[in-house]
Amino acid sequence: MLLPLSWLNELIPQLEQTLPQSELEPTFARMGLPLEGISEIPGIPQGVLFGTVTFCTPIPETHLFALEVDLGSESRSIVTGAPNSRAGVGVAVVPPGMTLNGVTLGVRQMQGIESWGMAASPLELGVGEYGGGLLLLPLETAAPGTDLSHLWAADSVLDVEITPNRADVLSALGVARDLAAYLKLELKLPPEGLQADSNAQTSLQIHILEETRYPVRGDPSEIPRSGCDFFVARAASGLKNGPSPLWIQRRLLLCGQRPINLIVDSSNYTMFELGQPTAFYDARDLPDRALYVTTAAKGEVVRTLDEAEYALEPGDLTIRTGVQDGTGHNIVGIGGVKGGFLGRIREDSSEIVLEAAHFDPIMIRQTSTRLGLKTDAAYRYERGVNPELPLKAANRIMGLLEQYGGAQIEAGYARSGEPFKLPAISLDTEYCCRLLGMDIPDEEMVDILERLGCEVVSKPGALQVSPPAWRVDMNIPEDLIEEVGRLHGYHELPETLPYFLEHPDNIGADAYTRHRSSIKVALCGLGFSEVVNYSFTSLEESSSARAPRPTLELRNPLTAERTHMRTALHPSLLNSARVNSSEKSLLLFELGRIFPQSGEFERLGVLMRGDLVSSSWMKGLAGGFYVFKGLLESFAETLGGNFQVQGYVEGFALPHLHPGICGKVLWNGLEKGTIGAVHPAVAQSWGLKGDLYLCELDLPLMAQEWSFADPSRQPAALRDLAIIAPLERSYFDLETLIKLGSGPLLEGIEVFDVYAGDPIPAGFRSVAVRLSYRSSTRTLTDEEVGAEFGALIARVKAEGLSIRES
Repeated sequence: MLLPLSWLNELIPQLEQTLPQSELEPTFARMGLPLEGISEIPGIPQGVLFGTVTFCTPIPETHLFALEVDLGSESRSIVTGAPNSRAGVGVAVVPPGMTLNGVTLGVRQMQGIESWGMAASPLELGVGEYGGGLLLLPLETAAPGTDLSHLWAADSVLDVEITPNRADVLSALGVARDLAAYLKLELKLPPEGLQADSNAQTSLQIHILEETRYPVRGDPSEIPRSGCDFFVARAASGLKNGPSPLWIQRRLLLCGQRPINLIVDSSNYTMFELGQPTAFYDARDLPDRALYVTTAAKGEVVRTLDEAEYALEPGDLTIRTGVQDGTGHNIVGIGGVKGGFLGRIREDSSEIVLEAAHFDPIMIRQTSTRLGLKTDAAYRYERGVNPELPLKAANRIMGLLEQYGGAQIEAGYARSGEPFKLPAISLDTEYCCRLLGMDIPDEEMVDILERLGCEVVSKPGALQVSPPAWRVDMNIPEDLIEEVGRLHGYHELPETLPYFLEHPDNIGADAYTRHRSSIKVALCGLGFSEVVNYSFTSLEESSSARAPRPTLELRNPLTAERTHMRTALHPSLLNSARVNSSEKSLLLFELGRIFPQSGEFERLGVLMRGDLVSSSWMKGLAGGFYVFKGLLESFAETLGGNFQVQGYVEGFALPHLHPGICGKVLWNGLEKGTIGAVHPAVAQSWGLKGDLYLCELDLPLMAQEWSFADPSRQPAALRDLAIIAPLERSYFDLETLIKLGSGPLLEGIEVFDVYAGDPIPAGFRSVAVRLSYRSSTRTLTDEEVGAEFGALIARVKAEGLSIRES
């Protein structure tokens, strides 16, 4: 949130003398309101003059206007293309000979008209971000010809980081109140405005209909709470809706808000000052001068201020000129979110109705999120606004309209409902000290809480605390303890070594985290790099990666490319590979969640691109696959698992993998995922070149029970065996057959050659393996090894396979 330092100095008169600007950042950080930065915003440059526009004439067949500007001692003509040009307003004039933004202005001919200097926008003057029109000021701002630099000085702007629970500091008064309490300084409250007379008659009516009530937690048996519990309306007539005063425009621009006109600016200014959003309606659109607060009917469509249309749902709060009619034609606003096109303020609006209300944060957040409308009003309402503010904000705004717009304010006001009171909280002072880890006297606790606006009643060993209306985040004793610690100073906490004692309920609670950490450590040790991607995807991305079609669509997507929850990890990994396409080789992995139609699951995805190790006996695609498989086997051994690939399974196919180089992954004998080379068509659609390999495994990856045995000191006996098998017979099947056909003396199996061709029959291949036999107690004899080897050959032949003799 942007906040001018001069505004803080006005609300805390002693601040400038007490806190040097160099101490602002550390002080705000200790308060729990860290500053993201402090910007120095220049004032209007010296030499820029205040002029009043006496005539504004459109230039035919152009978008330009010829302005006649009174500068006091003389009148000058200025040609401008600003769409908000008009007579009867003040403007900032940059005279000829002055240099602004690196350009020296002069007198020039435009459309045959002499243009003297320039009438400037806030952006051109360097005082704001708005460059779409002139800086318009009231005629009474200053005498024509006055140097505006004396009225619009430079300022420092604080960018305050606001946490979601601190709705009370979403205003200049809120930050000033908290800072004054922290520094023990006096706070000067803003003017109260024009007070309403509760005994006076009013022409307005407010109706909060019963249907706006709903159960807090969705339980129909609970006492429902109202979506709008307090609503205030005031009326004004005879209003001259011109530019707002210079000081209001200056503060709005420093807060990042574009000035529009007196009516809108007074509402925005009060929101930044007090924290209460409000809304104005043109009384011409309120025939009965009545406002109804009700929920929407399904299918109703509302047209908002920006002329966009939104489909409403039951549960969305609406402000109407009458009861719900199912069409939405009488809606003047989406409650707490955005105003409607009906009831909008126009340039000629002179009779207006002001709304100031307190809405339920939950309902506002749900509506704002579903509609994708993140407005300043919704931002504050969904965090919790002071329930007692509506009438105070209405009075403040009416005072501004009377003072600067000449409005005639109706003395009475309409109201419905009552602001709720925050319940009192009992605070055990001993528990407070124990939780904070430091001794704080009861008297200091009382002083801290009272400085924050709480009403405190002291009792032996306890405090009865009534939070102020603006601290809607104070609900439990721990909230109060947090405030005591914050204002006492977290930097005052003593440095002690914490005492760790694991509670029985927490034993094993870190198993999940440790498992993920062990996976990351093992893969990083093998040279892999972790990537972290969004869990969001799009239908186009999933389709190009041949992933299962996403079914879980986001209601409020971050971007058009992130509209659904992903159903696989490989699209994200392919995208990471594309981003890093300049790398010669890649080893990537991701631990993340997927959201297929059957539920939500956690998965490990691994990608390899390029040949990391050249194969001595098989080149190209398959050679890279074996390197990839070997890395994953090493990964499994590190975790205490057994990684096996079961390929050429009938009916098994994955559209994103090469049909000839893919298979199922068995982890400790259980099917856990898939492995294979990326299908060439998929790689091409992603613009990826070279060999790509993917593996996806479902978590957890359980480890086998660890065991240890002394390595045998006896020599091994080696035997080579070449099995001729059909091409569709996977190595996994052959390895399983060898293990089943061998006795306890078999120690290891290693492939050393795969051959297909003459004299091997077509459709077959020769797979040569080296078998290692060993005993842990003695040297094996040829007869023992021969007996086991012969039994294995017999088992192989019994399976219908043959042995290659040469």
